[in-house]
Amino acid sequence: MAHRFEEKINKLVDMYLEDYSGGKDIDKVVTFDHPDQEKIVEILKKLQRIVFPGYFKNRTFKVYTVRNDISMQLEDTIFHLLRQIEIVLRYHKDYVEADEFTIAQRAEELAFAFLEKIPKVREYIETDLQAAFDGDPAAFEKDEIVFSYPGMYAIFVNRIAHELYTLGVPLIPRIMTEHAHSVTGIDINPGATIGKYFFIDHGTGIVVGETTTIGDHVKIYQGVTLGALSTRGGRALNSKKRHPTIGDNVTIYSGASILGGETVIGENAVIGGNCFITKSVPAGARVSIRNQELVYKYDKDHSEKSVSFDQDESWFYTI
Repeated sequence: MAHRFEEKINKLVDMYLEDYSGGKDIDKVVTFDHPDQEKIVEILKKLQRIVFPGYFKNRTFKVYTVRNDISMQLEDTIFHLLRQIEIVLRYHKDYVEADEFTIAQRAEELAFAFLEKIPKVREYIETDLQAAFDGDPAAFEKDEIVFSYPGMYAIFVNRIAHELYTLGVPLIPRIMTEHAHSVTGIDINPGATIGKYFFIDHGTGIVVGETTTIGDHVKIYQGVTLGALSTRGGRALNSKKRHPTIGDNVTIYSGASILGGETVIGENAVIGGNCFITKSVPAGARVSIRNQELVYKYDKDHSEKSVSFDQDESWFYTI
């Protein structure tokens, strides 16, 4: 029995090794390390403690002053962040052949430049928390939002990742936002630029593309897509404005899709549920789908009844 199993395993190993030699991209062997996804998620947890010092604490540290606590948190974060940035810099065309000293020096510059952005991140997060509390009657207190709202977590991760993205750090920002995507169902590319007082209500199924620009006091619901009009151009579209611009004080209800780099939603506009928009919307407009039809079927007498109605102000629902 054991001998037969060993033979089968050896046969599979030989098969796999032969397949690995086929030159597939997924077989690529590089001369430098790959980023550690688990370590990057741990870095997010460390940064969460720094951004929300009153909510998230490292129970392993026994400290008695705020200064000592933040010093230890920072040292721990810097140690791991530096290592991951050193690794991912090798993916940048300017550093593929760079020596270790150059890599280490640049990683240090990037790490500290990013950490200097934390007060700005906290400033924006404070407004996001206020927007969530003001905008959701189901929120009893702000602690509930910080600890349990998926939208709040997705926004926090995006604001962290966006700062790394703007500094030109490869891979790490996307790993961070895809982690948030996996745990919240909210997919925000780290390249998206988002203003203050951003509120995601419910959140599941939201997609926000890389070149999206979102103004202040914007509120979006579950299932909203801020996407590209077409991606058939493939790599030729890289670095081009492909996603919409959303003005200040805009509300976008569930299931709406707003597509295209030239599409601008003017300030104070309201986009109704399930709208599909590929052209700009002027400021103050209220956009909805007209002539909805409801179909009622009755099993008792096998009859069917259709009811059509024109959309009026009542169609703009509030969740």
